[in-house]
Amino acid sequence: MAREIAFTVPETYDNKKLCAFLLREAQISSALYATLRQIPLAVTRGGGTIRSAERVRAGDVICVILPREKTTLIPMPMELEILYEDTDMLAVNKSGFLAMHPSHAHRDDTLANGVTAYLQSRESDGVFHAVGRLDKGTSGVAVCALHAYAASRMNGRAQKTYIALVDRADCGSGTVDVPIYRPDPGKTTRACGETGEEAVTHYETIASGGGKSLVRLTPETGRTHQIRVHMAHIGAPLTGDSLYGTRVPGLGRHLLHCAQVRLPHPVTREDVILRAPLPPEFLRAVRESVGDPDSLRLY
Repeated sequence: MAREIAFTVPETYDNKKLCAFLLREAQISSALYATLRQIPLAVTRGGGTIRSAERVRAGDVICVILPREKTTLIPMPMELEILYEDTDMLAVNKSGFLAMHPSHAHRDDTLANGVTAYLQSRESDGVFHAVGRLDKGTSGVAVCALHAYAASRMNGRAQKTYIALVDRADCGSGTVDVPIYRPDPGKTTRACGETGEEAVTHYETIASGGGKSLVRLTPETGRTHQIRVHMAHIGAPLTGDSLYGTRVPGLGRHLLHCAQVRLPHPVTREDVILRAPLPPEFLRAVRESVGDPDSLRLY
């Protein structure tokens, strides 16, 4: 069934027009609002019709039936570690060897394809909308909105905590506040430079040993490759990062993991905290360098 969301009109919107309530209080995007206006009974009050220019009253229950969305993604069944699921959002512990979205190199073997297959197997009306993204090579909490309204409500609101193993023993703690730019438009590589976009990353060393540091990172901004570029900039490239550091034979990825995501639920607006344990290859590397990860406070 299509997703139906009920909104209760607060005192602050008493005697305001329906359109103002939907766009401002319910935070329905202008594009979705335009679509809803074209669908009979997509927006109702007490089960009856209501026009955009009509005024709502405090305590009114306004019901919105979201239009069904179509996807062009090819479903590809795969094993997924589900961290959280309801009718509005889904969170997965993404493998570091899995790409997030289809591209010329990954047509149908991405998280987007796997989630699409999973949703279809459950006969869900949800479709894949990534809330932020994780590079291929980065593991951890990947959040997906299941409809356009949820996507618009969650984008830009996620607070992420990452764990990384870096090739520097004395990493310490601090903040990297250096812009990031793209030197060559034909390549994905980024670099630090004053001509780039603002980028801020806070980092804190959890443990050190064997010439490496296990670091907790909280980025303020979300630039492409931000953590990887910033850590390389301060002489602490991520272990296994062939693009900004040194490739590790047999590892096959850089050791960066999104360990926690905190964000408001798109409908209830309650605080949601999602956590993902470190994957086996990351745990092995930590044990071989800084020690037993079970004794360390990661969050």
